[in-house]
Amino acid sequence: MKVDGDGRPMVDVAVAVKSGEGKGSQRAVRWAIEKLLPKVHRFVLIHVMPTITSIPTPSGESIPVNELDDNVVEMYIEDMRAKCKDIFIPFKNLCKRKNVETVVLEGDNPATVLLKYVAQAGINSLVLGSSSPSYFGRRQKDGGVPSAILKHAPESFDVYVVSSNGLVKNSLNPLLSTETELYTINHQESSASCPSMEFHSRASSLADFTHLNSPAFLHGNTSNHISPQQRCTQNLEESATGLEAVKSSHSSTYSEPSDIQVEMGRLRLELQNTITLYNQTCEHLIHAQNKVQLLSSECLEETRKVNAAKEREESLRRTAAEVKKKHVETEKEVEIARKLLAKEACERQIAELKALQQSLEKQKVVNALLSCDSRYRRLTREEIEVATDFFSESKMIGEGSYGKVYKGNLDHTPVAIKVLHSDTSQKKEEFLREVEVLSQFHHPHIVLLLGASPENGCLVYEYMENGSLGDYIFQGKNRPLPWFVRFRILFEVACALAFLHNSKPEPIVHRDLKPGNILLDKNYVSKIGDVGLAKIMSDIVPESITEYRNSILAGTLAYMDPEYLRTGTLRPKSDLYAFGIITLQLLAACHPNGLIMKFEKAIDTDSLTDVLDKSVVDWPLIEAEELSKMALQCCKLRCRDRPDLETEVLPLLKRLFEFAEMHVRVEGNLRPPSQYFCPILQEVMEDPHIAADGFTYEHRAIKTWVDRHNVSPVTKQRLQHKMLTPNHTLRLAIQDWRSH
Repeated sequence: MKVDGDGRPMVDVAVAVKSGEGKGSQRAVRWAIEKLLPKVHRFVLIHVMPTITSIPTPSGESIPVNELDDNVVEMYIEDMRAKCKDIFIPFKNLCKRKNVETVVLEGDNPATVLLKYVAQAGINSLVLGSSSPSYFGRRQKDGGVPSAILKHAPESFDVYVVSSNGLVKNSLNPLLSTETELYTINHQESSASCPSMEFHSRASSLADFTHLNSPAFLHGNTSNHISPQQRCTQNLEESATGLEAVKSSHSSTYSEPSDIQVEMGRLRLELQNTITLYNQTCEHLIHAQNKVQLLSSECLEETRKVNAAKEREESLRRTAAEVKKKHVETEKEVEIARKLLAKEACERQIAELKALQQSLEKQKVVNALLSCDSRYRRLTREEIEVATDFFSESKMIGEGSYGKVYKGNLDHTPVAIKVLHSDTSQKKEEFLREVEVLSQFHHPHIVLLLGASPENGCLVYEYMENGSLGDYIFQGKNRPLPWFVRFRILFEVACALAFLHNSKPEPIVHRDLKPGNILLDKNYVSKIGDVGLAKIMSDIVPESITEYRNSILAGTLAYMDPEYLRTGTLRPKSDLYAFGIITLQLLAACHPNGLIMKFEKAIDTDSLTDVLDKSVVDWPLIEAEELSKMALQCCKLRCRDRPDLETEVLPLLKRLFEFAEMHVRVEGNLRPPSQYFCPILQEVMEDPHIAADGFTYEHRAIKTWVDRHNVSPVTKQRLQHKMLTPNHTLRLAIQDWRSH
């Protein structure tokens, strides 16, 4: 037990209050202030709020806390606690003491919560208020918080229940200076007995006193267990009853009044001696109980101190271990930071050297391009103007983001002349890069550079008769491509990409691969154009690194690598994303928007035929599904998740190309040659006629055309005349093919 400087015990008192307006709580606080406050070391006001299981809404409904966010529940509980603390204001004003403590507990069973708190906090005395006077009857009723606390309270602390009729407590209070105060409390019961029976009144009062301080009462078992004091009281009452019987029997037996008086005196003396012994025994018993409670309280206090010391020691050990662990981690982080700093300094120096080297090489390339270069034919502006009829609109066959494309003739050879926009200085640099790149290599599936005019910003390519792949994908005026031609085109484009990516000393990334940049010659052989937009990568970015450095974005949005869009990092696999989109377009013959999700859903639901191009009726579904899955793999968002072009994509495309070639060889005799088809109707001709442009058409189709137009339906050039000449040789060949 704690003691003050004078050696007196230091007592902590707690008063349980229900509300600021409750008469029972006010009565309990006033009684504790008057009787206990001057003598205690610590004075605590306690209020128990119900457990929060739901939170009300403005509509009047309640939402369970397990359905709400933890932060919302915590804020609501804090608000409720703040409101509960307002209950203590009138009681603190009554105390007029600055060091009054207030505690808000939470629980559905106030008695259990109060007992648990006072046991943990080392409270010596607990005061409760009651609006019912039933606590001063002979027997206690089970029910209510005071009754439950009186029943289950341990003997190590005192419990006071204050009602309008008086006080009920579970043991003698060491804070009360004399026993007269307690006697005053119980005097109300003793006054109810008959005044003439003094002995019975004292015995009854003493029995009530003993009942309130007995262990059975403290544990709530007054109805089932009888303490030794109660047995003595019953014996005394039986003695009094026996005395009355003796008096009645003596009245009939003894005839002499003096004998009766002598006998009565003797019995009264024996009874007084018995009562004196009983009182001494009760006093000794109460003294022993107080000692037991004191020793038990001291033992609990010592146990609590030992446990607290152990907990502090364990906490300090954990703290020391955590501090040591953090110290080791900090040392490791410092060492890693040192290494990273040294590495970054080294990389910065290397990057500066590379930038200087690139600048020198770039200047060297520009100087070489502006001088005479034997790797390509150098053309003058006059030659370009003559070949394009002074850039006539009738010669223009296309226009891109970098300039216009004209059809011309150089040395009686049809060529495509690309004229760079003269108002963009940035495009001039890209033009020089294109000249340098294309003049260094040749590939059967890359458009051949025939010449250039660096001073005028012109490039001369070989002419591709069948235009771009985009004209066939979107099913304009051209005849739809058969599936085996589409398989072959994909294989050819993949071969060209592999050639670019394996270029030495640095790989070349096209960066603007799309159907408009895939051109077809007269035999539908595909070739990649606009390779001049490619970026020569001086540093290969590892696929495990997401961001490397910023770069200028270039290309067409629908075909651009998402990772390149997000980080500006360019890799060879960036072209693989555009290749996957083009593959899906060749299969579906539609715009690229939403194609990835459409094919994923079709494959998952086994409905691939719903998204394939309906103009092709003989799709090989197994091979088409293989091609679709490969294209979806190429369209993964991250480069590291896409397949390798040489080891995974090309072997599959080569197998599909061989399958298509075998199909063409088997079906070759069943399909007419391409020259048997009318360029306008796309059907086998029955009456072929030659027009002024040199092409053969079905007579009825070309007749209708020349009546309405004066340009060729194939070349778009002006017709010299509108005369039609029968092609008897071709008619005989078609008839022979039909007969077989």
